[in-house]
Amino acid sequence: MGTGPVGSPSGYSGRGSGGGSDGPQRSGGGFNPMVIIIAIIALIGGGGAGISGLFGGGGSTPTAVQQEYGTGDTGSGTTTASSTGSLNTRVASGAREKYTEIMGNGQDTVTMMVYLCGTDLESKHGMATSDLSEMAAARYGDNLRIIVYTGGCSSWRNSAISSQVNQIYEVKNGGIVCLERDMGTAAMTNPSTLSSFIRYCKENFPANRNELIFWDHGGGSISGYGYDEKNKSSGSMSLSGIKKALTDGGVKFDFIGFDACLMATAENALMLNDFADYLIGSEETEPGVGWYYTNWVTAFGQNTSMPTIELGKKICDDFVAVCNQRCPGQKTTLSVIDLAEFAKTVPSKLTAFSKSISNKIVNKEYKEISEARYNTREFATSSKIDQVDLVHLAQNVGNQEGEELVAVLKEAIKYNTRASMMTNSNGVSIYFPYKRVSNVDKAVNTYKEIGLDDSYSQCIREFAGLETSGQAASGGTGSPFGMLMSGSGSSSSSGSGGMLGGVLNGFLGGDFSMISGLTSGNIGFLSGRSMSDDETVQYLNDNMLNPELLVWTKDGSGNYIMSLPESQWEYVHAIDKNTFLDDGEGFIDMGLDNVFSYDDDGNLVADTEKTWLALNGQEVPYYHLDTTEEGDKYTITGRVPALLNGERVNLIIVFDNDHPKGFVAGAQYDYREGETETVAKNMTELKDGDTLDFLADYYSYDGQYQDSYKVGDQMVVHGDIQVSDVILTADHIKISYRFTDLYNKEYWTEVTE
Repeated sequence: MGTGPVGSPSGYSGRGSGGGSDGPQRSGGGFNPMVIIIAIIALIGGGGAGISGLFGGGGSTPTAVQQEYGTGDTGSGTTTASSTGSLNTRVASGAREKYTEIMGNGQDTVTMMVYLCGTDLESKHGMATSDLSEMAAARYGDNLRIIVYTGGCSSWRNSAISSQVNQIYEVKNGGIVCLERDMGTAAMTNPSTLSSFIRYCKENFPANRNELIFWDHGGGSISGYGYDEKNKSSGSMSLSGIKKALTDGGVKFDFIGFDACLMATAENALMLNDFADYLIGSEETEPGVGWYYTNWVTAFGQNTSMPTIELGKKICDDFVAVCNQRCPGQKTTLSVIDLAEFAKTVPSKLTAFSKSISNKIVNKEYKEISEARYNTREFATSSKIDQVDLVHLAQNVGNQEGEELVAVLKEAIKYNTRASMMTNSNGVSIYFPYKRVSNVDKAVNTYKEIGLDDSYSQCIREFAGLETSGQAASGGTGSPFGMLMSGSGSSSSSGSGGMLGGVLNGFLGGDFSMISGLTSGNIGFLSGRSMSDDETVQYLNDNMLNPELLVWTKDGSGNYIMSLPESQWEYVHAIDKNTFLDDGEGFIDMGLDNVFSYDDDGNLVADTEKTWLALNGQEVPYYHLDTTEEGDKYTITGRVPALLNGERVNLIIVFDNDHPKGFVAGAQYDYREGETETVAKNMTELKDGDTLDFLADYYSYDGQYQDSYKVGDQMVVHGDIQVSDVILTADHIKISYRFTDLYNKEYWTEVTE
């Protein structure tokens, strides 16, 4: 079993194929990777090498990165990047005039404000120091000033910046110059800290072009920006907090960029319209190398009259090209959104689209919307933040309102580039609940604070209300324990309308404990439903997966097969193989894999091989996250929970056409519940001497989920890690299949032997 619990669970329950799977939903295909190759990827500046020269005020000699990637549009024409098309310079009729008036002929002056909350990205990996190095390596004159506010970090990986107090620096002459040595210790996620920095730059570095870059963790529409390592209790800066900071700062920006995860959202774009002309951000979790600054800062410095969308294209192209080279397999995206056009054209179309979804749900077409949501490209899937690509969602809904929304979105997104694996990532996402409905109330409150039309709030209330009711009616949050002890599959409370109604009324009457994450403080969305309780009971009674049909039989060859009526298959979203080891005291959850197939008669065929993924001969937990297919190309992504040098991470495993045996694309820190709701950039390096302890969920024989435990021996990274499939060594192995229905309710089948 290992040495005991390592702390409270944080996202280690299996998620299976989950949302965002772009391939066929019933095509597990029996894909069974035999080998995973661990790629050791170098992190730019991770150890602080070469930093002393930078902060010593040396000259602006090109860095190795600059020499490698040149100074042009490094992303254009690469085989590993993809774009929604050429740069769109059209402007919609009626859109407001841009706040920034570009003078032309290189006469413009630029103040670039970089809000650099170093946090653990810097203290652990030197990511902020690396990006400062890239800025310092750029060549530019006095008509461009880069002013940096630093803080939020317990230990900077250079000898110049203080970890005791916040400071202000200017990047200048190949190094940095301290302008303000003591700006106090206020949290960088406090809006007043940001607004004071903006006012400082406005007063001391006036310019006709102002840029603002947020650097840190990002959490998207619900949790917003930032994690201050020194002020953890301060939380993140919500969209309403960003709005307050920008209002108090009093500056109109040329562009506002987020060198942070998940901030290219529709909600963020609509909020930022009052403050900037363009938004540059990522729909997905950013790789740890972040934006690559040297090239585009040099180009901007050489021509400070460069049109903003051309500058944005350079930022996007450089970022994706460098990420493709240094951290292949990570889900890289970046886009440029015209905020003036977005604000003019999108709200009315989004309102109409939102109302159409609400109407479909009220008219008992929830299944259609649930399938559209499930099949939409989803971002940061393991974090359950429920952000999906808005263009793809509208396309999947497939009605006239969706088509009209897609048309205006594609015009307002002026440029979008991404790694080739990121199919259906079109440049702007939106929050749409499915994995974690406990955030719906928080989203609705955020929308009120930033002035978003209530129609979208109503839309997600309708969806979440019926989804949650469906989970409650079928017995609440699922667990594999019953299957583990008895060997039989999950049971359900659904049945006659009277029985179902009784269960549902108990839930709506206050028994919220049956749904994970729900409390009396976050169920306001349930009171916003248009469908009556009686109508809800009737709809659920007519549209439920019957778990009593999830029964295995054996065919003539001894294979376990399952046959469901086509009407029942319509209620199935995902199927995942779940493997458990019985260690004599309880059950170790080894994870979820998308391994299954279908026979010639359309029956599901279980995979009963007792093999699993192993590192250096040691079996490790593995969880399939998503599968994308585009023509003959495929990408399968999964995660391996572990402690990396004592810190919780998920190793990111990728299988694709170029790497059918798989490789580790990086790792992402997995924070304890309540520490931060934002998402860290992915780290891209495993170094010799690093230690790995692998984690698995554990269930005791009395039915209690215990914790995430260490399994196997600690591994020390030394060169390539040998990966293979091994026969599981436990005396008793239980293999079940987890079915997930259209309400995101999970059922486990009986055990196969």
